[in-house]
Amino acid sequence: MRYTPLGNTGLMVSEFCLGTMTFGGRGIWTAIGSLEQSVADDIVASALDAGVNFIDTADIYSEGLAEQITGQAIKNSGRQRTDVVLATKVFGAVGDGPNDRGASRGHIMDGVKASLKRLGTDYIDLYQIHGLDQITPVEETVQALDDLVRQGHVRYVGVSNWRAWNVMKALGVADRYGWTRPATLQAYYSIAGRDLEREIAPLLLSEKVGLMVWSPLAGGLLSGKYDRDGKAPDGSRRVDFDFPPVDRDRAFNCIDAMRPMAEARDVSVARIALAYVLAKPFVTSIITGAKNVAQLEDNLAAAEIRLTDEEMETLDTVSALPPEYPGWMIEVQSEE
Repeated sequence: MRYTPLGNTGLMVSEFCLGTMTFGGRGIWTAIGSLEQSVADDIVASALDAGVNFIDTADIYSEGLAEQITGQAIKNSGRQRTDVVLATKVFGAVGDGPNDRGASRGHIMDGVKASLKRLGTDYIDLYQIHGLDQITPVEETVQALDDLVRQGHVRYVGVSNWRAWNVMKALGVADRYGWTRPATLQAYYSIAGRDLEREIAPLLLSEKVGLMVWSPLAGGLLSGKYDRDGKAPDGSRRVDFDFPPVDRDRAFNCIDAMRPMAEARDVSVARIALAYVLAKPFVTSIITGAKNVAQLEDNLAAAEIRLTDEEMETLDTVSALPPEYPGWMIEVQSEE
């Protein structure tokens, strides 16, 4: 397991981050997973034993139950709290009231107290805004996060699912007032969905913001278990929860290109898909969820795979995004 600084900080995190969306199983989250405490304990312990020191959850996963199970699983592992970099998120609706959601100061302050209680800890290593609040001024959000850092409830802050210019504005506001800078962006990225390479990836590299990748297997579609005609094994996640959206033709072209690479190494297609994401210079850590220890171990084994330059070029070509303005114009001008 390799370790990388979390953005422009001195905090070292593993290249794999354990996702906990499969823990609990309340409400709409049953379509993703409904693991009980004992199974979650095994997965968390196995991840920690493999060198993973980074765990990500959110207040909305299984309506708060995932946080509770995650906190208990860390305690049940017998590891010191300081051995784990624990991340959670706030933004989504946790109640029926108009202020039970969003990135206002009020909801952030309420949310962190509730998360600390469910997780059974007195601090959160990385506290992230789980979505883009288009009502609350970004100054209010960034200042509230800075206050949490100063109060000791939170050590680092980040955002998730934000546009490039929104991230840049938050960074600018933090720099202007001397507030805590967002250290990370959590975003969707996979060989079948490389959209963030257009604007977000260059921003991350320029501003030294870490990238936590969610759904690097495109909701399981890149596992190699699905057929072009839609057939999949019973219980497969995409059958009941077809997310995130992808260009299926491009995705299956990618799978066709990855399959011989996997067969040559006698590994799963999923490992090749994960190895491709890990090879990208703007990626800090990829979040992998699992329904059992065997699935977790297969995903973590992707860290051992080194794709050749020729293989990377093949996969870059088959997964290439269609040209988009102003990118194609900038490229033309750079060649003059």
